Amino acid sequence: MVTIGLSALHSSRRRGLGLAMAGAILLGSPATATNLAFTDFADTSALALNGSTATATDAQGRTVLRLTPALEGQAGSAYSLNPILLTGSYAFSTRFTFNINDPGGLAPADGFVFTIQPVSNSVGTGGSGIGIAGIAKSFGVEFDTFPAFGNDPATDHVAVDFGEALDINGDLASVATAELAAGYLSSGTDLTAWIDYDGATLEVRLGAAVEPRPLSALLSYQLDLASVIGGDAAYVGFTSATGSGYENHDIVSWQFNDSFSPISDVPEPATWAMFIGGFGLVGGAMRRRQRVSVSVA
Repeated sequence: MVTIGLSALHSSRRRGLGLAMAGAILLGSPATATNLAFTDFADTSALALNGSTATATDAQGRTVLRLTPALEGQAGSAYSLNPILLTGSYAFSTRFTFNINDPGGLAPADGFVFTIQPVSNSVGTGGSGIGIAGIAKSFGVEFDTFPAFGNDPATDHVAVDFGEALDINGDLASVATAELAAGYLSSGTDLTAWIDYDGATLEVRLGAAVEPRPLSALLSYQLDLASVIGGDAAYVGFTSATGSGYENHDIVSWQFNDSFSPISDVPEPATWAMFIGGFGLVGGAMRRRQRVSVSVA
């Protein structure tokens, strides 16, 4: 459920299915606050759904956002219908519950990415790029289930990506990674991710949906997001892809704030709101790699 108001505040990875590229029209004047929240996805009128992405009823009877279904060669994305306004420190906090299930084919694949990018509300790629590879000035946190080769970890992992940064194989060249136990992400269990950026440090937390927000971050990274995005207006959402391996990539619920305001418990449905204005919608072992500051012109 989403409510609306106003606020003044690998073989598997070689299937590159491109999504249609289309620009979005910026409407209105800048707004002061953007907070969006979905307790489910019965209403997706505030989102642009592309490629294989559609709503679906999961095994528990919930209306979820299925980024890609458990079929070979799928690619999809879901973005805010209109851009949000990122200003000042570009700080934000987001929380989403997801469920990756029904794996098959060569291996569970490929995962999904929480993405912020300024290009349009319909961009995306397939396979090895998990939907984000090649998108100019894009930032993402990937939840990768494919046991890849080369520089990519051979197990489930969470990583920070820039869509323009690719390795020699054309895969995403992650700048920070936290490895997880094999099969952890695609176990069919509800998991919750918290991503918080205070204008200097990005922190990612992950845990079972039935557990409270972890005290410690799974991954921490020094980031100049303003330099990465290169502008004030950007779309927020998710991308995903499958190849000869596949699974359902389901987003169960999602909350996003355009300020550093870490989200803990899930609000009751009556308190969830999407604030709209301005451009339209402004409303397990782990191993960590070296973390370095990055500034992308």
